Amino acid sequence: MLRLLASRWARGPGTCGGVHSATGLCDTGFSSSRRASDTSRNQPPSSEFVARSVGICSMMRLPVQTSPEGLDAAFVGVPLDIGTSNRPGARFGPRRIREESVLLRTVNPSTGAHPFQSLMVADLGDVNINLYNLQDSCRLIREAYQKIVAADCIPLTLGGDHTITYPILQAMAKKHGPVGLLHVDAHMDTADKALGEKIYHGTPFRRCVDEGLLDCKRVVQIGIRGSSMTLDPYTYSRKQGFRVVLAEDCWMKSLVPLMGEVRQQMGGRPVYISFDIDGLDPAYAPGTGTPEIAGLTPSQALEIIRGCQGLNVVGCDLVEVSPPYDPFGNTALLAANLLFEMLCVLPKVTVV
Repeated sequence: MLRLLASRWARGPGTCGGVHSATGLCDTGFSSSRRASDTSRNQPPSSEFVARSVGICSMMRLPVQTSPEGLDAAFVGVPLDIGTSNRPGARFGPRRIREESVLLRTVNPSTGAHPFQSLMVADLGDVNINLYNLQDSCRLIREAYQKIVAADCIPLTLGGDHTITYPILQAMAKKHGPVGLLHVDAHMDTADKALGEKIYHGTPFRRCVDEGLLDCKRVVQIGIRGSSMTLDPYTYSRKQGFRVVLAEDCWMKSLVPLMGEVRQQMGGRPVYISFDIDGLDPAYAPGTGTPEIAGLTPSQALEIIRGCQGLNVVGCDLVEVSPPYDPFGNTALLAANLLFEMLCVLPKVTVV
C-alpha cells in the first residue's frame, strides 16, 4: 500500500490534481544532487489526495533526507533539554512540532510567499545528541551544523532548549563570520553561570559574545520581561550594544514599525533568528519550561518574523517547546506555524 501511494504521488503534473513532486510522501528514493534551479522540487503532499494521518512524521510531511547536499533549506531537530533549569521536556519538542505541522500547507497567502516553488527543502531528521553530557552534545550539534552550512543549506531548527543556539552559532560564525541576531524571548539568556556551570539554556548568548560569534551592534532582543535578581538585568546586553525591547514596550501595539527599524539596523549582512516560544504569553504557549506572564501575542510574533522579509537570513531556530506542559498541542502547533513563517522569509523565496 505504501508503494502504491508513493508511486501515485510521484507521477507529477497531470495527476493528483496537478500538484507535482518528484518524491512524494513515503518515497525516499529521490536524488540528493538536485538543486533549487531544477524544475522539480520537494512539495508537501496535499490533503486533497493524501490523508493527513498518512505517512512518516516529518516536518510538513516533507521527504526525510540524511544529507544536506542538494538542499537550499532544511528542517532539523535537536531534541536536547539537559540544559534546562527547571521544567524539562523540550527534548520531545521536535517530534511534537512535526506532528502538528501536518496541518500546514504550501503557500502563505498573507505574504504571497511560495517557498516550495523557490527552494529545495527537506527534513534532515534529528541531531544525535548525548543526553548524559551537555558539553559533548554541544560538540555534536556544532559538527552537524558545520556540515549543513558548508553545503549552503539554511537550517530551520526545531528545539530543544535554548542551549542549542550556542553551538549552532559557532557553526554559523565559522562560515559567515559574526552574525546579526534577532532574538525573541522572555529572557535575555546572557547569564554567566549557574550552579558553577557556564553552559545551560540561560547562557548561550553570553558564550557567543565571549567567542566573538555575534555582531553585537546588530543584535535585537524582543519580548524581555519577568522578575529578576537585580533591578537592572539588562545592563550586560546594553553594554554589548544589544537593542533590548521590553515586553511592556510591545503591549497593545503593532510591531511593524519596530521591524522597519530592525531591518535598517541589520542591513544586508547575515542574520540569525532565534525564537524562544516563551517570548509569547503563556495564554497562547503554555508548553514551555520557563513561562512568564504578559508576553507577546501570536499576531505580534507573525509581525516580527514577516518583518524579516528581505534580510539575509542564514539560519533560524524555534526552541523551548515542552510537550509535557502542552496537553492539547497548542504550543507545538504555534511553533510549527512560526517555523513555516521563517521558511517563507528566507532569501530566494518567491513572493507574488
